[in-house]
Amino acid sequence: MTTDALYSAVRALPKIELHRHLEGAVRLQTLVDIAHDAGIEMPEYDAETLRPFVQMMPGETHDHLHFLSKFHTLRQFFRSPEIIQRVAREVVADAAADNVKYMELRFTPRALSNILNCSYEEIISWVCQAASAEAAAHNIQVRYIVSMNRHESVEIGEQVLNAALALRALGIVAIDLAGNENGFPAEPFRDVFERAKTAGMGVTIHAGEWAGVESMYTAIHNLGADRIGHGVRALEDPGLVDLLTERQIVLEICPTSNVHSGVVSDWTEHPIQALYKNRVRTTINTDDPLVSNITLSDEIVRALEHMAFNLDDIKTQTLTAARAAFLPPDERDTLAAQFETWFAAAVEKQN
Repeated sequence: MTTDALYSAVRALPKIELHRHLEGAVRLQTLVDIAHDAGIEMPEYDAETLRPFVQMMPGETHDHLHFLSKFHTLRQFFRSPEIIQRVAREVVADAAADNVKYMELRFTPRALSNILNCSYEEIISWVCQAASAEAAAHNIQVRYIVSMNRHESVEIGEQVLNAALALRALGIVAIDLAGNENGFPAEPFRDVFERAKTAGMGVTIHAGEWAGVESMYTAIHNLGADRIGHGVRALEDPGLVDLLTERQIVLEICPTSNVHSGVVSDWTEHPIQALYKNRVRTTINTDDPLVSNITLSDEIVRALEHMAFNLDDIKTQTLTAARAAFLPPDERDTLAAQFETWFAAAVEKQN
């Protein structure tokens, strides 16, 4: 299959995204518009001038410091409710244009409120209401994961959880712990996540990326993780691989992000291949489409071109994502059945 034909086939596939950060999915041109309108000083109000500050560039060092530095710049752009609502709408529209049919969009109220100095409840309302309205217009189902950062205080985490619980009727289905894993363990947030779990929230934890397997054990045993963001270090401990398969814990893997953050040296060496072969429940996601300059279709094409995957493997991982969605069991079953129907119809059409 030619590259063009492969892209066409992948773009036509209905998709699921379980791990996409709103803050890392802004359109580059939208940032330029905001900079111009808000008077943010730039040499030129041009996308190519801004690109190196918010996107990993060819030849740039691949490590967590360079990767996270993009977010230091991005945080400067969330300056009004209108900007946050615009970004939320555009993130959903972009996913729908890529034939994503179900997405769990995560966002960090603390990051979005730094300049505005508004409440976390206001941030959550603006994001969820704008995104849900856009979803209804684009035939995409969207739910929300509210994130807190491990390198910020537990008190902030408690406040974020309180806001998420108060507004969960807006479509909030889970809580996430993100941020810099190096030197910032998850253990201090144990009580926060126990309370989320008791309240019936889904729990996903960034772990096993920049920190090693111990971060994954902590996520599972101490924070009650249903899913793990990244988790690509799991192969360092066969016992952990056994635990993941035994408990059916799903990994939200973002291959290009893992390369850009320096965790994986190259797409061809990505551990998702061995994890999948060892029956770990893996899914393919984008993480931060702006920062990595990708769509979910791009991510899947790279998996097909550079890894030992075929389209059936992609469909299997998509169905894994459907069955791991933070939805009530009946809605999850309906979602998985819909994807099975779509995939069966595609096969029948080819024959």
